[in-house]
Amino acid sequence: MTGTAGYRNGRVRVLIVDDEPALTDVLSVAVEEAGWRAYPASDGQSALKVARGCAPHAVVLDGMLPDLDGLQVLRRLRSENPRLPVLMLTARDALEHRLDGLDAGADDYVTKPFSLEEVVLRLRGLLRRAGAQHTRADTSVRVLGDLVLTEETREVHRAGTPIQLTAKEFDLLSLMMAHPRQVLSKAQITDHVWSTSFDGGGNLVEVYISSLRRKIDRGRAPMIHTVRGLGYAIRPTEDGR
Repeated sequence: MTGTAGYRNGRVRVLIVDDEPALTDVLSVAVEEAGWRAYPASDGQSALKVARGCAPHAVVLDGMLPDLDGLQVLRRLRSENPRLPVLMLTARDALEHRLDGLDAGADDYVTKPFSLEEVVLRLRGLLRRAGAQHTRADTSVRVLGDLVLTEETREVHRAGTPIQLTAKEFDLLSLMMAHPRQVLSKAQITDHVWSTSFDGGGNLVEVYISSLRRKIDRGRAPMIHTVRGLGYAIRPTEDGR
């Protein structure tokens, strides 16, 4: 399968919310095979947290969750992003339940049991119709594993948790995320982040890299790496996060 064209700075991000781990797993596989990036969540509260962190382009949302009702999650997602495409999953085929979901802002409904091909096709249709709006918004978002940087609002999240950075720390991280896995020398970083070369610039880069590591990698698998004698690189962790 091929992904939706027109999205820049990373793959299309799809939030998948369901309290059945087996179903979440197969949906995630189907989404990844479609060329998109899956962000699973098992309940309403974690779904809202993940959504704030990854800025999804579309959501697959179960109507019945163990904490918040699916419609509550839908309304909250809609309040933060009125144009976010949402595909509801439901084990209930009653007309009133479908109408409730559509009234709350769902764009489409799939009733369990369903085929994965149907889910992907419906998602592709929703993404296609929403493509014009998302293409513009996505140009300011950089995603690497579970690390998300939004240029427009100058916000950074890792695994849904906000990270407070200074202006220069943000600029440094933005530069590194614009060149994932690429080794950047101290001179390159100095030229781009401080727009000049000066004595002591190498030490300044070391200080800021150290500060970024404390904020980005503390208590997590490291993403910022030193390549001895060459410079620094940012890479997703081995599990993709």
